[in-house]
Amino acid sequence: MANIKYKRVLLKLSGEALAGDQKTGVNAEVVGKICDKIKEVVNLGVQVSIVVGGGNFWRGRNGHQMERTTADYMGMLATAMNGLALQDALETRGVYTRVQTAIEMREIAEPYIKRKAIKHLERGRVVIFACGTGNPYFTTDTAAALRAAETEADVILLGKSIDAVYSADPKLDPTAEKYDEITYLDVLNKDLKVMDSTATALCRDNNIPLLVFGIADPDNIVKAVKGEKIGTVVK
Repeated sequence: MANIKYKRVLLKLSGEALAGDQKTGVNAEVVGKICDKIKEVVNLGVQVSIVVGGGNFWRGRNGHQMERTTADYMGMLATAMNGLALQDALETRGVYTRVQTAIEMREIAEPYIKRKAIKHLERGRVVIFACGTGNPYFTTDTAAALRAAETEADVILLGKSIDAVYSADPKLDPTAEKYDEITYLDVLNKDLKVMDSTATALCRDNNIPLLVFGIADPDNIVKAVKGEKIGTVVK
């Protein structure tokens, strides 16, 4: 096994990360670049699972005139589409992949089963978790924290549009302080919006470290698993 810091990681990707500059839909070139790096990580001997959002197709808050649960379920279906797009791109690259969904749709994916997911990981397959937790009122951030805890991931790799955690939005406040390391308690107390508060508390309570980095450069995924100094570590 190559010189890696983490043996089993959960990669959290937003739906927007798959859309690129077009902001909506799936950008095949962007997805391809991300999957190239995921393949590189798998070839290093790292076990990889992915939780993907659906914001490039639908956000629950967009359905403000809808009943909340209906809007949230529509968002879960959007994550399933993204999961299938990732699966297709990975398998095109020769990476064995399984999509597991929190809402049953057996014709296109497996239902989420913890032991089956872990068995896939141990056999070198990438497991993509779609449909969030399967429950309304919970985000895919919470799904990432939950699946990381269930599958005993060593770390959550959180790819975001900014390259680290800051005291404020660096695009709006040029004096924003960048954190190399911060605690979950500080994230909650300072309301830093790294993940939603439910996900943050779940990570804290289960002692799951979080590495926040910029996904604009997909090579950061490889750097993260090798333990190179990038982004912000939350623990």
